[in-house]
Amino acid sequence: MAMASVKKEAPATETIYKVLFAISFVHLLNDAMQSVIPAIFPILEKSMNLSFAQLGWIAFTLNMTSSIMQPVVGWYTDKKTSPFLLPLGMACSLAGMVGIAFSSQFSYILLSVIFIGLGSAVFHPEGSRVAYMAAGNRRGLAQSIYQVGGNTGQSLAPVMTALVFVPFGQFGAIWFTFVAALAIAVLFFVSGWYRTRLGAFPRVSKQKKKAANPKRKNQIVFAVCLLVFLVFARSWYVSGISNFYQFYLIKNYHLSISHAQYYIFVFLAAGVAGTFFGGPLADRFGKRNMIFWSMLGSAPLTMLLPYVSLLWVYPVFLLLGFIIMTSFSVTVVYAQELLPGRIGMVSGLIVGLAFGMGALGSVILGNLADLHSVRFIMLLVSFLPLAGVLTFLLPNDQTVRAWEKEQSS
Repeated sequence: MAMASVKKEAPATETIYKVLFAISFVHLLNDAMQSVIPAIFPILEKSMNLSFAQLGWIAFTLNMTSSIMQPVVGWYTDKKTSPFLLPLGMACSLAGMVGIAFSSQFSYILLSVIFIGLGSAVFHPEGSRVAYMAAGNRRGLAQSIYQVGGNTGQSLAPVMTALVFVPFGQFGAIWFTFVAALAIAVLFFVSGWYRTRLGAFPRVSKQKKKAANPKRKNQIVFAVCLLVFLVFARSWYVSGISNFYQFYLIKNYHLSISHAQYYIFVFLAAGVAGTFFGGPLADRFGKRNMIFWSMLGSAPLTMLLPYVSLLWVYPVFLLLGFIIMTSFSVTVVYAQELLPGRIGMVSGLIVGLAFGMGALGSVILGNLADLHSVRFIMLLVSFLPLAGVLTFLLPNDQTVRAWEKEQSS
């Protein structure tokens, strides 16, 4: 009996790097496909004569489809075994990419991004669960590896615009069907491993239920809601930069579409580095401290950005992208510790629903850009990171760990 117990426990404490790198690679491919949408904005603006408001609605449709469904998918898979849901979701993304390549009307574009959003909604909570299952005792590192894949994929959007969509136009999206097919192949391997690990990670319905302490429950709900709000503020700012700053560069600095993409790439690539190093830094300095530093540490740079000359945009973006994204993986791990056993739902809330609120920001920003100017929305979003001061209302790391033990006992 003792030997059997050791054998069952050992896999749960071992870090499975081949699975982590595989799911991170698919995260890269998934988010690269999702990033095709903002990457193609300048092309759609000209070929379909779309307004900023319509571009905002495209971003809203994509992210809201993904974000609304992510907590639902996470809630379902926390209770039910669905290891092969991952390749099925990626097949939806493949269908969406075909639609983007051949769409000739605004409504067809919206329908296509719904399919891509659904594929992303399935992938993110289940991908985060795979990272958790493969993490062993190194949750922060595992989440950083997983999230770096996604942020790397997002950072490729401006490069894709310059190298694919400027020369090939909208039809260039057809090349990403091969990306989706590759992702499906890798996910069949991941899903096979996932199925073998289900015994070590029982679903919520199979775990012993314990009467909740009403006071503790209210404290946890408040902390989760505040965390979602902070992620919303961060994602709204990043959405403003990734979706609209290219137009700011084109109109105010008179850059070409291709040239403007490289500035966005620097911001997003710096964010990839910030995402990776955020996990280890949080292990040393604390998760709540990293969330605070990520927000308020970036605030001076966000407020400076609209006033700098073109020469200074690169260095400001390097620092800003790194600092603001150091909390990306940290917020997910922090939320997982607040709600142990709810891995899928937590991922849906933090990565999905909060980003959906950021998508709503895309619509508002797009309409404000039409009413006023792109410069106006750049000034407006520059104040969002100041919301980081609310981090002091979150429980510290020691308190969260005590709550986690209390809920798990």
